[in-house]
Amino acid sequence: MITFLFRNTERWNDTGATKLRLIPIGKILEGKYTNKTVTIRGWVYRKREGKDIIFILMRDATGVIQCTFRKDAEAWEEAEKATIESSATLTGTVKEDKRAPGGYEISGENLSIIGLAETFPIAKDKSEEFLRDVRHLWLRSRKMSLVMRVRDEVLWSVHECFRKKGFVEVSPPMFISSACEGGSTLFGLKYFDQDLFLTQSAQLYLEALIYSLEKVYCVAPSFRAEKSRTIRHLTEYWHVEPEQAFADVDDMMRLEEDLVSYVCRKVAQKCRKELVELGLDPEELARVKPPFPRVTYTEAVERLHKKGLRVKWGEDFGFDEERVLAEMFDKPVFVYGYPKQIKAFYCKTYPEKPDLAMSADLLVPRIGEITTGGSRVDDKDELIKRMKEFGLRPEDYEWYIDLRRYGTVPHAGFGLGVERLLAWMLKLENVMDAIPFPRTIRRFYP
Repeated sequence: MITFLFRNTERWNDTGATKLRLIPIGKILEGKYTNKTVTIRGWVYRKREGKDIIFILMRDATGVIQCTFRKDAEAWEEAEKATIESSATLTGTVKEDKRAPGGYEISGENLSIIGLAETFPIAKDKSEEFLRDVRHLWLRSRKMSLVMRVRDEVLWSVHECFRKKGFVEVSPPMFISSACEGGSTLFGLKYFDQDLFLTQSAQLYLEALIYSLEKVYCVAPSFRAEKSRTIRHLTEYWHVEPEQAFADVDDMMRLEEDLVSYVCRKVAQKCRKELVELGLDPEELARVKPPFPRVTYTEAVERLHKKGLRVKWGEDFGFDEERVLAEMFDKPVFVYGYPKQIKAFYCKTYPEKPDLAMSADLLVPRIGEITTGGSRVDDKDELIKRMKEFGLRPEDYEWYIDLRRYGTVPHAGFGLGVERLLAWMLKLENVMDAIPFPRTIRRFYP
């Protein structure tokens, strides 16, 4: 019993030896340990061997630093044995060296390999398809590490913004019994002896929660069986969805521009190093401020005609049309007042223009639409009428109709795709690079 208490006062590793104080590489690169002996732990990122010296780049979650081993060093044999992606603990003296990546290097004294890696399959000039086949390993790359860190800050900022505005985070279901937007994009599954679907959107369930909490939101996965092969489509993506009582489409557009600009500002402030290493200018994101331009659907059609795009009034915009529209502005732009027939059954229409939906999309360059939202139908009879127009059976939505029967209110909301937002912010070539394990029409491994 005495031995047990004594051992618990120390920090022990798996072999029972006392752990050394480990220094994050990022702290060393800040210049806080110059000329001091440090111990780091991580993975071999790169390796270059000479006759009398071995250069090893070590990485951990906070950064990458160059380490050198001379032939007369005690750790020379271990350094020779180390392979790319081997995990190791390294001790040495920090030196400032402007020639080294990050401006500092460690003169290695001791090296202990924890896990010796086999020949790493990723080398230079590998195709994008190959890198996605080995995504579980490509996530270790510097680029993916930086993107994931920015993604983390994006999500933190989303939560911060909503909480500052008094929204309550809720947890909607992933299994649903009826479609939110369209049956053609639903993933069906067997739920015991019932046929259910994976959710396309949490919207209908969020609407139920506004009657007690008034302002709610969620950050959750959504699933859409769209057979699209564009740079902005995933079959599984992360969805930011707020819903608010006593609100309309104009309130939502203000909320959207506040949210997007808040996220951009926070990322510019807190991820400056990551942005610079990705070759981006943080000030570009810092300049994203409200208000965002607003154009009607009709005006958007006219603008597209002037650019030579053949789109008829009443048709929905595709990827190409949205990108062209977004490029006309120096910040994200809202398109609103769409024909009601190209929007979902729950979209409210303007009283003075009943053929137009009180719906708005937020468009950005290269990606196109990153949000869709607006006012919801709040009249019971109108909702039932719209359902029938869309070929839906009202009896499948009785619980949703109940929301209009018992204390209905004007309300609105929107959905924001996290990967599309991140791809735009970081100028990524494809939304597949904005999520750890992308799922598309053809990709579901690993």
